[in-house]
Amino acid sequence: MILHELIAYDVLRVIWWLLLGVLLVGFAVTDGFDLGSMGLLRATARTDVERRVVINSVGPVWEGNQVWLILGGGAIFAAWPQLYAVSFSGFYLAMFAVLVPLILRPVAFKFRSKREDAAWRNRWDWVLCITGLAPALLFGVAVGNVILGVPFRLGEDMRIYYEGSFFGLLTPFALLCGLVSLSMLLMHGAAWLVFKTEGEVSARAARYGCIAAVATTLLFAVAGIWLATGINGYAITSEIQPAGPSNPLNKTAVVAAGAWMSNFKAQPLLWLVPGLGLVMPLIVALGLRGRREWLALLGSGLAVAGIILTVGAAMFPMILPSTIDPRFSLTVWDSSSSHVTLFIMLVCVLIFLPLILAYTSWVYSVLRGKVDPVAIATGQGHSY
Repeated sequence: MILHELIAYDVLRVIWWLLLGVLLVGFAVTDGFDLGSMGLLRATARTDVERRVVINSVGPVWEGNQVWLILGGGAIFAAWPQLYAVSFSGFYLAMFAVLVPLILRPVAFKFRSKREDAAWRNRWDWVLCITGLAPALLFGVAVGNVILGVPFRLGEDMRIYYEGSFFGLLTPFALLCGLVSLSMLLMHGAAWLVFKTEGEVSARAARYGCIAAVATTLLFAVAGIWLATGINGYAITSEIQPAGPSNPLNKTAVVAAGAWMSNFKAQPLLWLVPGLGLVMPLIVALGLRGRREWLALLGSGLAVAGIILTVGAAMFPMILPSTIDPRFSLTVWDSSSSHVTLFIMLVCVLIFLPLILAYTSWVYSVLRGKVDPVAIATGQGHSY
């Protein structure tokens, strides 16, 4: 027996679909709280010391958190090459709009406290705030467009042709998804600040976090109702070949009203996933009001996971629908890498992902505890 045949091709495809979800959730939960924290920088911190407290709450970990974004991009490139090709070529300007703030963030972190000048620091504080808010919004807009479908087609030689525009991505539903993402990450960032800070910064973060948590539940509910009643989904109409060749042109598919709800109707237990997205933000609000730090932070992490996984549960087996012709849509079954490639990558993941998780856990353990404003003011033991 050839080694890669120990795991069936269709099983590997599902495993990598699940792993992609894990990586996206990992990025949103870890890097999400520092995006949200920076988005709240101007609102929660009024003095220079307070702002340095907020910055230092994420200072030791924000770079490591972005590893999940790199892992997610690498997984898409290696496991779902057609998805990577459509996303990174068709969404070129959108990707650039996301990358610019992600590039400016480390510059702002490094340069913000290099000078004592108040105007200098104030400008960099605005950069940190904007570069926290912008990606949070744009990531949600991107997810909204994935749900709506993307205007691309495939030639007979599998060449990809994208026929959309940047401003065409800014539809009402996509912007609503952007607001869901923004409020979700502001809630998550507020929970982190309450967990890592004390005094007025923590109190302000709790107030803004409660508002963001309630907004997350309301916006997510509105998006769900809109998705169920006003957004068409996509469904495969031909025989599904889970272990078939990676060629989207071998299937037929249609646009159908309510198609994104079919998985929930077939598997009622899946309703627990959006349930997390609806209920957990309210738990976060209660935790923030009662200063139950662990409850608020755990609840916000579960809310983030529930909201993101809801999209995957609704769309499976679709990964990226095509609005030009549903037949061009990419699915779990027809857009993956080869059997051998998926197997080799899985072996690598089983070796290195536990190491990453162990190292990350160790870092958070070593850096546990609240940021000390006295140490910040006297310049003892903090980086920013």
